[in-house]
This record gives sequence, C-alpha cells and structure tokens, in this order.
Amino acid sequence: MAYYLGIDGGGSKTKCAVGDESSILATVTAGPSNITRVGEARAREALHQVIREACAAAKVDSRQLLRACIGIAGAGREEIAGAVRRIVAEVIPGEVDVVGDMEIALDSAFGEGPGVIVIAGTGSIAYGRDAKGRTVRAGGWGFAISDEGSAFWIGRTAVSTLLRAADQVADEPARNEGEASPLFYELKAAWKLDSLEQLVRTANSNADFAALFPAVLSAAGAGDALAQRVLAQAGGELAQLAGIVVRRLFPEQTSAASSAVPLAMAGGVFRHAERVREVFYNEVRSAYSRVVLNSEVIEPVHGALRRARGVRS
Repeated sequence: MAYYLGIDGGGSKTKCAVGDESSILATVTAGPSNITRVGEARAREALHQVIREACAAAKVDSRQLLRACIGIAGAGREEIAGAVRRIVAEVIPGEVDVVGDMEIALDSAFGEGPGVIVIAGTGSIAYGRDAKGRTVRAGGWGFAISDEGSAFWIGRTAVSTLLRAADQVADEPARNEGEASPLFYELKAAWKLDSLEQLVRTANSNADFAALFPAVLSAAGAGDALAQRVLAQAGGELAQLAGIVVRRLFPEQTSAASSAVPLAMAGGVFRHAERVREVFYNEVRSAYSRVVLNSEVIEPVHGALRRARGVRS
C-alpha cells in the first residue's frame, strides 16, 4: 500500500494530511512553519511535529510515505523551498515537492480547472488560472507592504483606526473614556497591556498584529463600530484582489454570453469572520456578475495531498 502526505504550512499554523490512493486517513494541526515569519528552527519543530503526529494518527510509518507535497509561502525562492525540502527529508525518505501555498489552495478548489482562489490567513493573496493554464496573482507581497485583508492587516488597521478615533476626541477625559471601548479592551487583553500609551509603544516595536485578529472579531461581535468597520474594509480589500485576477484572466467575463468564473476562499480570516465573507461576496458579485462563489471555505491541505498523489483533477 502506498501512502502520501500533504502539508499546508502557514504563518499561524501548519496542517498535515496523510492518505492512501483514495482517502484521507488523518489530519493534524501544529504551530506555524512559515520560515520567513518564524525562522528555520521553529519551522523545523512544527513540520517534524505535524508529520510525526499525522503518521501516528493514520497508523502509518513515515518510511511508507511514497511522496509528500508541502505548500508554503515563499516557495518561489529557492532558499526557502530548499530549506523546507531539507527539513521534511529529515523525517520522510520519499520524494518531497515544495510549492507555493496558493498553488495547493487553487488545486484544492478546482483541481486542474480554471478559477480564482483568494487566501486570507496570516497573509493574503489572490491567485487564478484560466482554461489555457495561464496563471495570475495579485497581492501577497509581504505583511510590511501588502497582504491586504489578512489577519496581520486587520490587526494593524484596528490599532491605527482606534488611534485615529482617539485623535479626534477633543478633551483628555473623553479620550480616556474611549479606552473603555470594546475594541480597546480586546486589543489590550490580547497584548496584555494597560493603557493607550502602551498600545502605541507595542505597535511600534515589531509587533505581531496577526495575533490581534481574534480580538477584533470579539470587539465586532460586541457591537464595536470601529471593529466592524475594519472587518468590512478587509472584505473590500480582498474583493479588490479578486477583481484584479478576474479582470486579467477573464477579461471577457463582463459579457452576458461569457461562461461563469469560479471563485473560492481559503484561510482563517474567511473561515472565522462572517462580516469579511459578506462584504467580499457582495462587492465581487456587484462588480462581476458572472463570478460564481463557492460559499465553503476550502482546505488547501487537500490540494497538497492531491499533488502528492499526482492527481490534480
């Protein structure tokens, strides 16, 4: 019996699936393995852990794995792909293929067929393929300059939106009252802070803004208007990324006679933020009537397992 392994290595978590020729035997999640964000040592720890645990759950010896496919951000750079390949080869004797995370997401959603995938996790990117196999991407240039609508972007935008609101308060007592808002309460709890001044210092010291995403969700759920606005902006940013890829790959889609353009979503932001999904859907549908959106948030790790099997349709 041949066994295969697929991995979706992200900036917040790593997901691994082990399967045979036709079924998934086990799926396990571990910590982050994006080398660019967490470094090679932490990536190695997460990858080794998730492989060991997935094989144990599937009751498969890692030496029985015929092939593995790892999808990870930055795989287009040989130094990243090579490092991941070496790390995985330390525990898997079989063939190891390292590709971009958007590639396994696209395969998970559409196999080898045409379509557009928008990923919003720790980072973000839109990626698509037409019927001729031509591919186009938009966004995904890194958290410092891009990754619009991602968890990192949402956390950073929430902080700047809160500070902009504080700037507009005329007197200090009223400004202090703003520190009792649901958004500020959730942000300071996430970063273990006590004041607006500490929030500013932390935000300006290489902070992990992606860690604030759950806090923004909680504040929005409590009715905080600023948090709700940030999530709506994230949905709009992601819709813009999708639109860029749709226009470049399917320029004829505005014609009433054109065929439908499949669109899918992946990543924790889409999975956990209903407001982001709602705005994303409405804006895409308003601008591109031929786009057909899959309402389910897809699992990229399934695309990695398909590639490991050598099956992409």
